[in-house]
This record gives sequence, C-alpha cells and structure tokens, in this order.
Amino acid sequence: VQLQASGGGLVQAGDSLRLSCSPSGLTFRTYVMGWFRQPPGKEREFVAVISRVYSTYYADSVKGRFTISRDNAENTVYLQMNSLESEDTAVYYCAAGFSYPLLRPNEVKYWGQGTLVTVSS
Repeated sequence: VQLQASGGGLVQAGDSLRLSCSPSGLTFRTYVMGWFRQPPGKEREFVAVISRVYSTYYADSVKGRFTISRDNAENTVYLQMNSLESEDTAVYYCAAGFSYPLLRPNEVKYWGQGTLVTVSS
C-alpha cells in the first residue's frame, strides 16, 4: 500500500494550496481518509477527516479555512487550504483508516510520505 501525497510548497500568509493524495494497493472507497500534520518541533496532529459516506470533521484550528473532499472514481482525497497562516506550516500527511473520525495517529492504518507546507508571514 502506498499513499502518494502532493501539492505542498512555499506560500505567503493568506494564500491557498490544495493537497492531493492518491492511495494505491487498497480499496479506496472502503477507507476513512484523513490529513494530519506535524509542525516543526511538535507532535503530529489531526487536521481533517472524511468518511466513506462523505461526512467530514475538522480540527478547530482549521475549521472554516480548510476543506477535505474525496473522489472515489479517481481514488483521491484532497485538502483545500485557504487563508493560510504561519501556524499552518508543517509536514502534512495523508492517512487511511477504518474508524471515524480518525482523530488519533494510532487509529491510522496507512500513512503517506508527507508533503511540506511552509507559510511565510
């Protein structure tokens, strides 16, 4: 199983980015998909999750700014990030699991390799 995440980069505060993750080797539609992030020097934390039936849940810190979505036909999960802040700087990880909401790292069955998002103020 591989989760290939992409879309990270260096942006300025207030800009937008869209992350993508396209897992292979698993039946995408049967998994709960999520995004976590790990800021520099901090622990990995939950960002957003989308269930098999498209229910969503967000961390309070990103609610109203980030949107998670999935395209089961394309086997892809997205994270649209708007109004980025310097505090959003982190390595972002795509995650797949079975429980909803997928809030804790120990609930994740598969991890992506991470994509770096750097927001300059």
